[in-house]
Amino acid sequence: MTPVSSSRTADSRPAVDAALARHLVDTQFPQWAKLPRKRLDPAGSDHVIYRLGEGLSVRLPRHAGAIGQAEKESEWLPQLAPHLPLAVPQPVAVGKPDFGYPWPWAVSRWLDGEVATAEALGDSSRTAVQLAEFLIALQQLPTGNVEDPAAGSLTGRDQATRAAMAEVDGIFDAIAMTELWDAALGTPGWDRPPVWFHGDFHTGNLLTLDGRLSAVIDFGGLSVGDPACDLTIAFTLMSVESRATFRAALGVDDATWVRGRGWALATGLNAYTSYAAVNPRVAAQTTRQITAALTG
Repeated sequence: MTPVSSSRTADSRPAVDAALARHLVDTQFPQWAKLPRKRLDPAGSDHVIYRLGEGLSVRLPRHAGAIGQAEKESEWLPQLAPHLPLAVPQPVAVGKPDFGYPWPWAVSRWLDGEVATAEALGDSSRTAVQLAEFLIALQQLPTGNVEDPAAGSLTGRDQATRAAMAEVDGIFDAIAMTELWDAALGTPGWDRPPVWFHGDFHTGNLLTLDGRLSAVIDFGGLSVGDPACDLTIAFTLMSVESRATFRAALGVDDATWVRGRGWALATGLNAYTSYAAVNPRVAAQTTRQITAALTG
C-alpha cells in the first residue's frame, strides 16, 4: 500500500461509484459496455477496482499520489514482463478523465489469485527464494533512459518518520525506532548503477494460487535507483527463518539490509498512523511490519 496521510484522504479523493465506472467504460471503450462489473472491496488504499467481465479489471485512482500508475504500467510492464519469473499486470488500455473524474485510469487483464498473507506463506522458504529470484530478475533488466537520482532515497522521509515515531511512542519502542532510523539514514548509500525496483513490495501486492505465489501487482512505485525499498517484503511477509533465506538468496549486503529495515519502519509507521485507528487489519499488519523491522 502507498499510505496517504489522514489529513489528505478526506480532501483529495473523488467520489467513485458504479455509475461513474460504467459511464467511463461505456463511453471510452464501448466494446466492453455490455460486460458485467463487480466492485472489489476492500481493494486497497490507492485504487477503486472493478472486475469487468471475466477477463478484465478497471482501476481508478483514489488519490493524487496514485495518478501516474496507469500510464507507467502501460509503458513499462509490457517491456519488463517477459523477463520476470512471476506474472505481472497486463495493461490493455488507459482511460481519460471524464464525468468529473480528474485522472487517467486503467483497464488490465484480470489476474486470478488471493492476496498473500504471512499466515499462509511467512514460513515458506520456497516463497522467500521465489521473491528473491523475482527481484534479481527485475534488477538485472536494462533501465533504458529512466533517470531518477532521488528514487529509493530515505532522506525525504526523515521529518515525517520522526513525527510518526513521536506519535506512537508508548506503543512501539521509541529508543529502538530512533536507533534503527538513524542507522538507516547514516549507512552508506547505493554505490552501484541504479536498478529497477518495484517500489511498493509488500504482501498486499502479491497474489497466490493454490497456496503458491503467482503474481506481483501494483507497479505504481516502479522506478530505478537504490532497490533497498523492496526489502520491505521481508518484514511484511516473512518469519525470521524465511527472511534469512531471502537475504541469502538475494545476496544483500549489510548496508542495503539496514536501509531496507529503515524502509520497512518508515512505511509501516506511515500506514499505522494513517489507518490503524480505523482499520484493524492494517493495524495488525503494520504492527507486525514495524516489530519485524526493529528485530531485523
